[in-house]
Amino acid sequence: MKKGLPVALSLLVTAASVTGGTIPSAAIEAHPTRQQIRAALARGQETARQQGRPDTFYVRFGGTDGRQAGGFLLTKLGSLSVLATHMALRGREPSEAEITQVVEASTMLVSGLIFGDQPSFAVDSYMVLDQGGKTITPVTVRFDGQADRSAMWPDSPRYKAKVVASFNYADFNPAGNTIITVFPANGGAVSFTVDFSEIE
Repeated sequence: MKKGLPVALSLLVTAASVTGGTIPSAAIEAHPTRQQIRAALARGQETARQQGRPDTFYVRFGGTDGRQAGGFLLTKLGSLSVLATHMALRGREPSEAEITQVVEASTMLVSGLIFGDQPSFAVDSYMVLDQGGKTITPVTVRFDGQADRSAMWPDSPRYKAKVVASFNYADFNPAGNTIITVFPANGGAVSFTVDFSEIE
C-alpha cells in the first residue's frame, strides 16, 4: 500500500511475529512479517502495472500444459500478491479487511488437476499431504462433479477435473519436503513431490 499498512494490520502482523512468526524465510510463511506483507503487495501491484496475470503467484507442480496431471498451491504471501494484482488491475488497492483476511487465514489451498474417462470420475476424490511418513489430512475437499473435456478428447483420457483441498498451516511442516497425493474415487493415485522450503 502506498503509505504503509493500516494501523490495525500493523498490530496484527507484529503480534504474529511475536507469537510464532520465526519460521525462516526459505519456507511457506504461516505468519508473514510486516515487511513480507508489504513486499507481497508490491509484487502484485508491479505485476498489474506490467499487465501481468494474478495466477503468476500460484506455486505450480506436475504438468503445467493442461495435458498432464498437475496443480498449484496458494500461500499467504502468494494470496496477497494475487489480491494486490486483481485490485491494481481495477485501479484499486486492497482494503485493510481484505489484507487481514488473508493474513489471518488458517489454511493453505492446494488444487490438483487429474484426468479420467468418465464425466463424473472425480466425484468423491480425496487429497493428502505426506511429510516423512506423516500423513496430513485436509480440512476441506471439493471436486468437480462434472468434468470438462480434456485436450485429448475423444482419445483417452477424455476428461479433466479439479480436486481442491485446504490444509491447516498448524498441521504441516512449512519447510518440509512434501508429497501431494490425489486419490480419484475410482481407484489409483496421482502424486507430486514439492519442497516447501523453496516456497515463500
